[in-house]
Amino acid sequence: MKIRKKDNIFARATDRIAAFEFDDKVASVFADMIERSVPGYADIIRMLPVLAERFAVAGSNCYDLGCSLGAVALALRAGIKAPGCRIYAVDNAPAMIARCRDHAAAPSPFPTPIETLCADIREIEFSRAAIVVLNFTLQFLPVADREPLLRRIYDGMVPGGIVVLSEKITHDDPYSRDLLIDIYHAWKHANGYSQLEISQKRTALENVLRPETLAVHRRRLEQIGFRHCEPWFQCFNFMSLTACK
Repeated sequence: MKIRKKDNIFARATDRIAAFEFDDKVASVFADMIERSVPGYADIIRMLPVLAERFAVAGSNCYDLGCSLGAVALALRAGIKAPGCRIYAVDNAPAMIARCRDHAAAPSPFPTPIETLCADIREIEFSRAAIVVLNFTLQFLPVADREPLLRRIYDGMVPGGIVVLSEKITHDDPYSRDLLIDIYHAWKHANGYSQLEISQKRTALENVLRPETLAVHRRRLEQIGFRHCEPWFQCFNFMSLTACK
């Protein structure tokens, strides 16, 4: 059994903290990083096959945008029952997509093919999309690029298709915002991260990860034309919502 490499990227104090990026160093520890850094991540992945079985229709496409190691794509494949579907796993980080490609090529009892693309999700074409998942991906795009991307997704979806949008969120109310951040950091500390690691990673993510409120996400989706924009999962200041065309 392959031993998962532990994330200790920010364990050593440094005077100059570089902006966070999904390079080979991050990719090599990403499985451990995501489990100990994103509350509820594993639960979201485990629930995706249920959505895939319900929303994938014959001959449709499913998209895992910002696929990292391919956990979403693999979960969708496990749930798809409709014939003639295809999954596109897209990431602009070569280190991530190389690992995703290996995972997608591993033997599987599920027949739906997964095609991996090293590309900018803002530049790909969407066609006959029944399911589009942005699992903690939109938050890394410039705010101005988010609405155009979601509009292009909407235009490329089949009627009744679904978007799954998972994001770290913030709050307008200062007390709620600060409380959830404090609880989240305590959770990370309980998962083995030191206060130094928590602080340095927070600095590295500043101006790279730009969270918005749940209200902003819902309003944007509804203005584009999506319906039934409702949260289906939340833990601390991390949530996932679904929206239908």
